[in-house]
Amino acid sequence: MKKILEHIKIGASKKRKLLAVLIDPDKMDLGLLSQFVDKVNQSIITHIFIGGSTVESKMTQNLVSALKPLTKLPLVLFPGDVGQISKDADALLFLSLLSGRNPDYLIGKHVEAVSVLKDSDLEIIPTGYILIESGKETAVQRVTKTQPLIEVDTIVDTAKAGELLGMQLIYLEAGSGAKQPISKEIIAKVKAIIGCPLIVGGGIKSMKALNEAYKAGADMVVIGTAFEKDESFFKELNESL
Repeated sequence: MKKILEHIKIGASKKRKLLAVLIDPDKMDLGLLSQFVDKVNQSIITHIFIGGSTVESKMTQNLVSALKPLTKLPLVLFPGDVGQISKDADALLFLSLLSGRNPDYLIGKHVEAVSVLKDSDLEIIPTGYILIESGKETAVQRVTKTQPLIEVDTIVDTAKAGELLGMQLIYLEAGSGAKQPISKEIIAKVKAIIGCPLIVGGGIKSMKALNEAYKAGADMVVIGTAFEKDESFFKELNESL
């Protein structure tokens, strides 16, 4: 039975702090994967997200296949394109880039994906994806040819519109390599107006930033593999168990 969305909703309702690590197939050395996943398994991380803005063909499938025997954590696809779909993962965030007006990323890519997904057992989770200005051009901007949102009221209204359209999750993203995480004000105001779980990612590189996102209202926070290089961050994650 497909239960990942259900578990996220239950976690949100019970104020559990859900935490996902995002692994980019193009950036992860499979030779170091086992060592990395050992650290993940020993931390408070609850989900593994897999994806990137630009990923070479078959890299996602290779990563998912390598991850499967190493962890019991849910493997959730966070794809930048149709080529990043692996039927061996557990779930797929079916992302609609609500912050942009490029039809390819609002519906076009989704249509392309149907031929792959119709014979798949993946749990497909409709997700409203909103790119937020972070002070640096991100890979998402370059690939999708869209601009991030800046005005708080526009961000809040966009999140609510996504929920009204039927999105089961709202994902606020500052982008890979963001100079700063999404502000507490934005997180709090979005959380106050939506009823579905809220995911926040980008620019979170410390336990302080992580806890601030939770306090502001994030139900799940996503951190990138950059934290692997910061042993103090890993230590803090382990100590918080």
